[in-house]
Amino acid sequence: MLNIVLVEPEIPNNTGNIGRLCVGTESRLHLIHPFGFVINDKNLKRSGLDYWVHLDVTEYQNVAEWKAQIPDLSRVFLMSSHAEKSYLENDFQDGDWLVFGKESKGLSEAVLNEFPNHLTIPMSPLIRSFNIANSVAFVIGEAKRQITNKR
Repeated sequence: MLNIVLVEPEIPNNTGNIGRLCVGTESRLHLIHPFGFVINDKNLKRSGLDYWVHLDVTEYQNVAEWKAQIPDLSRVFLMSSHAEKSYLENDFQDGDWLVFGKESKGLSEAVLNEFPNHLTIPMSPLIRSFNIANSVAFVIGEAKRQITNKR
């Protein structure tokens, strides 16, 4: 099972869509405060539809609280448009932690400095970034493909 981490998510529709994606891919969702919305926000529920009740989700008050319960920090992968290594070049394993930052700014330098593994999603220079829900879908898809092929 993959672990999807959203650090300070801001847009409820994106988080709802990612929650639905996690249910569909049997991944766990980890949400790190502060949020830009209330967790029972109707847009969050609407985007997650009726799948939200099936979601394996955990909330943390801050990055330190989340980091303290990770068994192997070497299996944490932070997504950053500034990283040099593509997620397509990474060897994913079951149980990996895939970390995404808030929609407006991505992951802070402080969070990026806490972990060595940074990955990027290749994209045209005409855009700054992909929508976070799309980014999560790209990376989960590749990780699940790799994990399935190893079985």
